[in-house]
Amino acid sequence: MTKIAKNTVVSLDYTLTNDAGDVLDKSENGQFVYLHGSNNIIPGLEAALTDKTLNDEFKVSIEADDAYGQKDDSKKQVVGREMFEPGSPIEVGTQFHAQSPEGDMLVITVTDVAGDEITIDGNHPLAGERLHFDVKVTDIREASEEEVAHGHVHGPDGHHH
Repeated sequence: MTKIAKNTVVSLDYTLTNDAGDVLDKSENGQFVYLHGSNNIIPGLEAALTDKTLNDEFKVSIEADDAYGQKDDSKKQVVGREMFEPGSPIEVGTQFHAQSPEGDMLVITVTDVAGDEITIDGNHPLAGERLHFDVKVTDIREASEEEVAHGHVHGPDGHHH
């Protein structure tokens, strides 16, 4: 029986909830697929999935340090409205993508608007939270050489990047 290990492609059904029991995310019908061992998912969930087999079902709670980390106040800053596209709606809760100086993609959230001063937060929206997963393993297969080389899963029609 195939076990989840480095360089296996894993399909999951899962429900993600917070401490209050609110559903934060859900994936059904094997739609969530990732390459195990390539840091494509949070470390705590990847560790919990290691050595699981097809049709395994389990619940796991992941502390913030093994999920999206603790909130980091240095990732919050106030910027001028001129930093945004003219005419773009800027309101609390607006999210947009930006690139870090290291080249990583970040989700930036607007947390306050005071005239032309916009407070933004580069922390992941789930930073600082314990996350609870209810997981079922729906498929496991060996990754192709190309998937391993690229560090992620390719769809049935190959990759487009």
